[in-house]
Amino acid sequence: MGDGEPRVPTAIAVTSADLALPPQDERTLPAAVLQDVDRRPLDQVLAELQALADQCGHVIVVCSQAVPAGVARRLHTVRALLETDRIALFRPPLPPLGIAVLARQLRQLASCDLGPGVLASAGRLLTHYIHAGALLGSVTRLDRVPVDLKAHARSWVPGSQFGVVAHPEPQLVRVGPEAALTGPEFGTSLLVAKGQLPSDWVTGTLAPSWRVQALRETPLPAESPDWWGTGRLTEFCAYLPDLSVLYQLVTSVRQSACHWCGLDVIGDRCVFCSATPPLYDDHGGDASVGPAGGGRDRALDHRRDPALGRRRERRALTG
Repeated sequence: MGDGEPRVPTAIAVTSADLALPPQDERTLPAAVLQDVDRRPLDQVLAELQALADQCGHVIVVCSQAVPAGVARRLHTVRALLETDRIALFRPPLPPLGIAVLARQLRQLASCDLGPGVLASAGRLLTHYIHAGALLGSVTRLDRVPVDLKAHARSWVPGSQFGVVAHPEPQLVRVGPEAALTGPEFGTSLLVAKGQLPSDWVTGTLAPSWRVQALRETPLPAESPDWWGTGRLTEFCAYLPDLSVLYQLVTSVRQSACHWCGLDVIGDRCVFCSATPPLYDDHGGDASVGPAGGGRDRALDHRRDPALGRRRERRALTG
């Protein structure tokens, strides 16, 4: 943060108000809500994002892959018209409630001494630690998780319910006495968003089996029925709530400078300019030739070094 000047926090933006969850702690920054960007005049949205970028320096827009196509097109159009690399569009493969949770985690981290490139990269890292799923009354229109013919047939049986995890690994079970879903191997909180289906199985069976440390409820995001293919659902998301753990996870990963825009990043892609590290010839493994000792990627993804990742992540999650 140098020279005693306060750093202006990077703005974390979402595409609807129901994705702006209440603060997790006193340091959680408010979300910038880009409401109805596909319905408002283009010049209004341009002015809004320009003002946000001018005020905060950089903007990270976190949005669902289920967002209407017009919203995604408008965001890309605005970014192109502004001719700036200071606006990042981040669309991780998470259901809407998981998107809201990830955006809040980034809002927590935005209060820390992290540069915009590292903060945006943190979104990719923290996505791995989010367990997102739903209790569904039908899987006949579910196309986000593999559904076999038996599950499709059981969807027509009155009263059938299905427990589904979409991330980090797809799981699907028919709810019954022996039904179980594999959960996180570390302490989490569980956020539950009730739709047109009772949440009893989630709160009474799933939460204890996942040994969650806290359970909270929130309204169901408007995009959730489209994402899950039915309005008869209760969505849930297990996540790391503590800022200290999130910060330790992010800062334990090696940082490098993006060769294109110069921002410090973690991982192998800059979220702002989408550049990946250039490849260099290893020259027969001579570590004295080429950048980064023999031409390895300058920005190593934390999962490329399993031993390093496991040691540091274990310390962060249990320390």
